[in-house]
Amino acid sequence: MNDKILKLPDLTLFTVSAIVLLDTLAASASIGASSLTWWLLLGVIFMLPIGLITSELGTTYPAEGGISVWIKQAFGQKWATRAMWAYWINVAIWLPAIFILFAGVFARLFHLDINITQQIIIGIVLTWMSVAVDVFGLKIGKWVPNLGAVLKMVIFGVLILGGFYYAKQNGYANEINAVTLRPEWKDGLKFLPAIIYGMLGFELVSSAGGQIQEPARNVPRAVVLSGVLILGLYFFSNLGILAAIPAGDIDIVDGLIDTLDLFFASTPSGGAIVLLLGIGALYTFWSNGVTWAMGSNRSIAEAASEGQLPAMFAKTHAVHGGPVGAAVLMGFVCTIALVLYGALVSTNEDLFWALFSFSAVIFMLPYIGMVLAFLKLRKIDPDTPRPFRVPGGIWIARILTAVCFLILVMTVFLFLYVPEEGLQKSTLYGVVVVLLMGEGLIFVSQRNRPKL
Repeated sequence: MNDKILKLPDLTLFTVSAIVLLDTLAASASIGASSLTWWLLLGVIFMLPIGLITSELGTTYPAEGGISVWIKQAFGQKWATRAMWAYWINVAIWLPAIFILFAGVFARLFHLDINITQQIIIGIVLTWMSVAVDVFGLKIGKWVPNLGAVLKMVIFGVLILGGFYYAKQNGYANEINAVTLRPEWKDGLKFLPAIIYGMLGFELVSSAGGQIQEPARNVPRAVVLSGVLILGLYFFSNLGILAAIPAGDIDIVDGLIDTLDLFFASTPSGGAIVLLLGIGALYTFWSNGVTWAMGSNRSIAEAASEGQLPAMFAKTHAVHGGPVGAAVLMGFVCTIALVLYGALVSTNEDLFWALFSFSAVIFMLPYIGMVLAFLKLRKIDPDTPRPFRVPGGIWIARILTAVCFLILVMTVFLFLYVPEEGLQKSTLYGVVVVLLMGEGLIFVSQRNRPKL
């Protein structure tokens, strides 16, 4: 029986669905016109290098597990397990942020007055819907991100075309010229990490390496195809939003619907068009969460199956093969995070950013390990065949590793220390707590492992 069910279109759409984030689009646009330059600059010096690094690692070590497999090869099992814990717990904390965004856009779209408690209830329902999809495995679950990727491209296309048309009719809401396009640190530092965040995820399909058809051929192609699509969609959709709304007025939760309203307010059936596009956006928020949950749950289940984490994480569905244990545990963590953070904030925008920044710091840590693993494996495992190799030799590999490492570390710092706001203590404390939890789980699991 051929269980390799992921083809090139699946890999490309899966990657686009994972990386292209409508949820951070408004945050990056709020930087202003300089966000356009940042997208292009970081696309060249960060997204391209990390895509190349991922392609080499994913084709050289195609076993299920993705990042954890690569870090294990380079630094040993314990560091791989730490990275996998950070990867998984990040998704478990990030999903509530996405679902709070879903609830806020839902309320805005249908003109409802929904309080924080009601939004949290919506988030909990969406959480357990995601768990259900993951339990049924990739044969069924892959269609959720595939449809999400198509809808994202439709919505991004509307933002792009609508932006050009709106600017032609009304002029740009923000000046776009050589001066405003110049990268600005002062106003951009708060949301600049959201751009870096929006470029990560090329490795996600490698977590299902055993189910990819011709990985040596299809993984690099999927990275290139999805990378071009992703950067183009981000750049031009940011331009569309900036055409319609002054940067200072962009709401990081309602910005998308505000923009669509402006584009279609004067057109026949404009309200119906905005409603349909808004429903499509809501689906993409959910499908994006499902995509990341499927990848991270499979990776941590692989680590647990080797006895590095509690056995509950390794339980799989008897028929469909989905990671039941990891998915259910993620559902519980999501629910707890929603309830706890909901008690600390007063608005959905505050709740979204609190959860988002908290998860993002943890999210960067496995990628730091990944880029370091790439360079070390070049040194300690040079004889393993590399169906795809980053061109340029060892010095290019060193340069790409250094650049990606520095950008990731800078992003962690900017999430923890926001200019003009200072140290984000709640974020720092939360990160320390979940990392210590991971250390505890690793310690208990390894102590209980049977001696060989």
